[in-house]
Amino acid sequence: MKKKDFIAQDLLSKIYQHAALRPEQRMSEKLPPERTLAEEYGVSRFTIRKALEKLASIGAIRLVQGAGNYINPDIRNNPLVYNSVTEKKFHQIAFRLLSLHKRLPTRDEQQMFGISDAVFLWEFCRLRYVENQKVQIEVSRMPADLFADMTRRIPEQSIQKYILGKGYEISHFLTHYQAVTVNQAQAELLGCKKGIAAMHILNRGMLKDGRVYEVSDIIDINYTCTYVIPFNQDNLTFRQST
Repeated sequence: MKKKDFIAQDLLSKIYQHAALRPEQRMSEKLPPERTLAEEYGVSRFTIRKALEKLASIGAIRLVQGAGNYINPDIRNNPLVYNSVTEKKFHQIAFRLLSLHKRLPTRDEQQMFGISDAVFLWEFCRLRYVENQKVQIEVSRMPADLFADMTRRIPEQSIQKYILGKGYEISHFLTHYQAVTVNQAQAELLGCKKGIAAMHILNRGMLKDGRVYEVSDIIDINYTCTYVIPFNQDNLTFRQST
């Protein structure tokens, strides 16, 4: 782990740790100055600045020019504090469409989308670039009755922005992660070695009216994620039972 990433993680840990204390015991809502942090961690102010920029990019702190760096209290209410993809701004991400076609759904897809066997799905495959580096292969399916205006240009942009632009309201995502290795076909598309570690991400996007608007199957070779997970005594009791 790079030093700036370690420092960002450590500062996040302290922010959450102090959130559990009584108000009078908490760390100041303002972080110590860069010079103080540099001395504490034994690094340059440049490294501290990069770590703080990382925290600012995920909404954990606010960088106020000439005034200091302030903790965003809302970050303490969000269990997902870091995601290597959503950390990036839209202008840092690009897509290249590999294929787009319309087909009838399988039985499982009928259940997932809540549609009949006569409702077509759009299916597209695309590469995601982050800062000009290929990092993801994504295969997505979307119900054609909700997105009749789908064209080859749309998957080469942000799908979320497309959804919101059509007036739909996104409610939440159901996401599953599994560690995998890259196969030969995936390695050729991503320009990496076969067998390297990757994350297999299955993502289901939900609208506020309960409909599933997209199901994505993703292979990511540069994915990291940090969660705050409260200790679950009930789960521990369950796992200890015979």
